[in-house]
Amino acid sequence: MNIKPILESIVNDNLLHAKWLNTLSYMENAGAKKISASEHKEQVNLIILKHAAEEHRHAYYLKKQLEKLDGNLCKTYTNEELLTPNHTKFYLNALDVAVCRYLKQHFNLSGHELKFAAYLFVTYAIEVRADELYPVYQQVLTNAKSKVNVKSIILEEEGHLEEMLNQLKTFSPDWQKHAELVIGIEQEMFDSWISNLGEQLRN
Repeated sequence: MNIKPILESIVNDNLLHAKWLNTLSYMENAGAKKISASEHKEQVNLIILKHAAEEHRHAYYLKKQLEKLDGNLCKTYTNEELLTPNHTKFYLNALDVAVCRYLKQHFNLSGHELKFAAYLFVTYAIEVRADELYPVYQQVLTNAKSKVNVKSIILEEEGHLEEMLNQLKTFSPDWQKHAELVIGIEQEMFDSWISNLGEQLRN
């Protein structure tokens, strides 16, 4: 499904736009918490800390952008203040569970090793998604002459993608084959999320 017309409808409606920003903020925050949860108690590298900090900052930045629409909108992450809340709240967790199942089967991992491998592949798939989604959103914002902008997030997500690629290359020589499968799992979830979002906008 083409997301651009959906984003155009959202950006043209102040309340929907606020909920969209809040939904993105929720997802960035959920991603930051997932990254922190995957950390080893002692073996924590600089990249993991950087990613968690930047995802938290993205969540904060998107929440701050709400002030450009109306400072009184979407103060919390309650269902009423998110778009397609049920799909949104289970998205990352469902992806994590599916990827863990796949990695367990193919690499026979468990414990922290499984958590770390899932962090690599799930984060990679999410960065690929962000790399597609945010530029389209920014284009819609620019066309609508909106005060909201996500250019700084686009630059940081591009950097994240490069970092994840480097880590995956050291994880497995045939990382690409596994990464493509994980991206396929995420694509199905994204299509379902977008379909649900389109349905919500029509009702």
